[in-house]
Amino acid sequence: MTPATRCASALLAAALVAPLALTPSQAAPAPPHRDIGYHQWTTPVDFLSGQHQGTSMAGGNLVFRRPTGTTSYVDPFGDGTAKTYEQASWVSPEVRPGFGLTELVASWNATTPAGTWIEVSMSGRSDLGTSTKWYVLGRWTSGDDTAAGTIHRTSVPDQEDAVGDVAVDTFVANDGHSLDRWRLKVTLFRQAGSRQAPVVRSVGAMASRLPDEKTVPVSPGGGAWGKVLDVPTYSQETHIGHYPQWDNGGEAWCSATSTAMVLDYWRAGPTRSETSWVDPADADPQVDHAARMVFDYDYDGAGNWPFNTAYAGTRKLDAFVTRLRSLTEAEQFIKAGIPLVASLSFEKNELPGAGYGTNGHLMVIVGFDRNGNVVVNDPASHLIKSNDEVRTTYDRKAFENAWVPHSGGLVYVIHPAWKQLPPAGAQGNW
Repeated sequence: MTPATRCASALLAAALVAPLALTPSQAAPAPPHRDIGYHQWTTPVDFLSGQHQGTSMAGGNLVFRRPTGTTSYVDPFGDGTAKTYEQASWVSPEVRPGFGLTELVASWNATTPAGTWIEVSMSGRSDLGTSTKWYVLGRWTSGDDTAAGTIHRTSVPDQEDAVGDVAVDTFVANDGHSLDRWRLKVTLFRQAGSRQAPVVRSVGAMASRLPDEKTVPVSPGGGAWGKVLDVPTYSQETHIGHYPQWDNGGEAWCSATSTAMVLDYWRAGPTRSETSWVDPADADPQVDHAARMVFDYDYDGAGNWPFNTAYAGTRKLDAFVTRLRSLTEAEQFIKAGIPLVASLSFEKNELPGAGYGTNGHLMVIVGFDRNGNVVVNDPASHLIKSNDEVRTTYDRKAFENAWVPHSGGLVYVIHPAWKQLPPAGAQGNW
């Protein structure tokens, strides 16, 4: 379930197969318990519960108040020149999820003016009884104006130690190890002498410990059968060859394309002025723009999970990464009017109707048909270069098994602040 491949080039498969119908009476018993917990800090009271080191609150946000030191940083994707940045930080309280977590993904909503950036890192207490080091989960900026001192946003490789490692954006404990508590640190950076500084609206993390299952039983209905949200459809395939400096163009832009679809559903996509750099022949410049704004320069791809939700956060939306236990939980979001971006992988013919197999892919869950099958906007649907082919329906059991055992049921939750999330269960994963 590590995120080694986020949007592999799809492999053309055999003839398409119609999705199978499912009646409520066919729903199997609930699968083994899946430990997933999400915790977020977003209100002034939340942020005041942490440790401020040069940060404070303003307008309900975490802001840079005074520098507590400086850092000389050489952007590994820049011109090799060291630049000096002032820094301040905030450390969250410890979170005890009630289980020994083996994976953790952080996410955040922030704005970073030119020449500023943030670093999000995680520490915990391992089963060895000692505190871990700080693992860097991302160095992020909302823009890419490197001439103004903005760094290239990046994940950080080569962090493995005796306890675990970071796979792109996910802390993964080594076999046999786990953490019983965790905390986050957000470090705010600005160019020395600048008055510009980052502003953080929220930060949180999803921790999980999941059973080692190859398959899961089909989940029972959750009340959304027959409900489909009107999310616009964009094909990543129409962008093949576009701007290859960002993940080789559209063939690998499933995540960015899915994020762009959800942003436009909420009418929060980029303006014409923002996408004026895109070739005017491109009918969907918001997709190219999303790929550029989520691109992870170390991973060399547009599939970094929290970088996608952080981009959505710059569009005045609330966005985070979590895992769901089943399509029953996903139905609660559809009932609330909130589409979900889901991460899957599957072999040829394992997802009937897809027309391809992939080591990693993202698509948008937009609803359910009257038989409980999953209605999606699949940006690589049938590998046909047309937005008209993006909306499709997949068999419920096949979709669930391409999603839950492979990514652990990972989703992007993106919504405006006024749109209330559905009630969470006792072990809250949102």
